[in-house]
Amino acid sequence: MRSFKELSAIFENHFNKRQFPDAPATLYDAAQYILSIGGKRVRPVCVLLANELFGELNNDALNVASAIELFHNFSLIHDDIMDKAPLRRGMETVHTKYNEPTAILAGDVMMVEAYGRISEVNAAFIPPILRLFNKTSKEVCEGQQLDMDFETKSTVTHDEYLQMITLKTSVLLAASLQMGAILGGASAQNQQHIYEFGKNLGIAFQVQDDYLDAYGDPEKFGKQVGGDIIANKKTFLMIHALSVATPEQKNELISLFEYNGSDKVQKVLDIFNACDVAVWAGELKEKYYKIAMQHLEDTAVVSSRKTALKELAQYLLQRDS
Repeated sequence: MRSFKELSAIFENHFNKRQFPDAPATLYDAAQYILSIGGKRVRPVCVLLANELFGELNNDALNVASAIELFHNFSLIHDDIMDKAPLRRGMETVHTKYNEPTAILAGDVMMVEAYGRISEVNAAFIPPILRLFNKTSKEVCEGQQLDMDFETKSTVTHDEYLQMITLKTSVLLAASLQMGAILGGASAQNQQHIYEFGKNLGIAFQVQDDYLDAYGDPEKFGKQVGGDIIANKKTFLMIHALSVATPEQKNELISLFEYNGSDKVQKVLDIFNACDVAVWAGELKEKYYKIAMQHLEDTAVVSSRKTALKELAQYLLQRDS
């Protein structure tokens, strides 16, 4: 079984070309733009990794991987509009570089194109792939809506936030792996284990992402560090801080939601540090990593074939960007 790096190169060779027609350029250049600024392509390569875990890599897996990458970037374009984010991967977001109406249409056409790639898969696989893709697409939208709903809620519990990020972030990683497993001929039980591996790995990944948003190096992270704090996002870190803070610290955190001074991020980080939030986040990440690895261990294939997925898990959770 090939490594994540080797399968990444295979996917890039397949996908690293213009994915849309030339005209109208005002629409398709915007759609192509977000693809051209890169990214790690983790989700599409997960399709290939799971496909090779259970069988031989095939062109169906490359088509499904392309569909996943197109859908993921569609969601990023729309998320950035909703979040009013200026940067994505260290570059201008689509709505910043072009305009919001064009960005919305560019995202829409990427979603349509994703269905086009699924339609090219072997007919026998289209029903289960399409069912899982549709289910996951709806869940991602549900997660984004919950994320927006949380902006106007005075309190969000840990469990509510966990449900939101599971839908918004984890299920796409999990589904990418299950789709690859389906194409590789995996049993229903193995499909469930590989899905749960991806889901729990995705939760651990989100914990790491929340941590990096607060504590990451802006040059490596590729996004505005402290952006969640500035936007008053109720992340794992913020929810935990509010739950363990002293009454004085809690009151200050709540008051900082209405504060827009240039030192807002540092004021919040000072309270986070006093509450040992960074240590807690590391422990939470480790919890979900262990659950993910147990599901991978329980997947009924030869252990040596799981090496690439183990390396992927370590890579995702040791990253600083």
